[in-house]
Amino acid sequence: MIDKNYAQPDALVTTQWVSEHLSDSGVRLVESNEDYLLYDTGHIQGAVHIDWRADLQDQTIRDYVSPKQFAELCERHGISNETTVVFYGDKSNWWACYALWTFRLFGHEKVKIMDGGRDKWVGENRHLTRAVPHFVKGRYTPAAERRDAEIRAFYDQALAHSRAGHALIDVRSPGEFRGEITHMPEYPQEGVLRGGHVPGAASVPWKMAVKEDGTFKSAAELHAIYEEEAGLMRGQDVIAYCRIGERSSHTWFVLTYLLGYKNVRNYDGSWTEWGNRVGAPIERG
Repeated sequence: MIDKNYAQPDALVTTQWVSEHLSDSGVRLVESNEDYLLYDTGHIQGAVHIDWRADLQDQTIRDYVSPKQFAELCERHGISNETTVVFYGDKSNWWACYALWTFRLFGHEKVKIMDGGRDKWVGENRHLTRAVPHFVKGRYTPAAERRDAEIRAFYDQALAHSRAGHALIDVRSPGEFRGEITHMPEYPQEGVLRGGHVPGAASVPWKMAVKEDGTFKSAAELHAIYEEEAGLMRGQDVIAYCRIGERSSHTWFVLTYLLGYKNVRNYDGSWTEWGNRVGAPIERG
């Protein structure tokens, strides 16, 4: 059951809703996981696989693909500008939210998350298939430019945000925030030279927004986490960050769609950039 008290409850759909819309030509299911091999072991019927590494990232410079390349990706999967794209994946939809945020970066409006993600679907013993779907090529008109200014933050903007005392949310683990480790717990070191956090940032780990089954917590619980505990207020300009922008895209989704914040940006350079930047200010503890 989707909480009707969310700012935009229609941004989420249930596993039952997905089951009932598998043949809807206006809906495209997209699976996006941390484990990019998981799709091949079985996926929801009709779901296409979008690999955030290979499909959404430029393979030469650290940035996203161009609007033209994004449009070509959508067309290959039978997605048009008017298609409703429903994302789901592993790890409580962590990477599915990253894919959704990237679609919004290119201006795709009709996006949703399947609440609970892949694990909930599997946990309910719903059908998986290994058959890869093939769709008639879509017609996708690329955006003139990405919406970087609206939902994305860069280093200089995050630095100015910090110096001005504006709202910053660090969604990494407490150990990363305190500077005790420079990588996610139980993950390999990825080359960050300094640990800590952006000065003035509040620590709100991304996973606090979900229940044990991977579904999102209620609107009341989310308000308590982000407003009563972290001190956010409606109308604030908020920047969220993590390691490369993937965990913070989950928090971006929560703040934007479930709590209704109007000015939330994802700093996708995040700690991989900040912790290696010469002269970048850092707080610890």
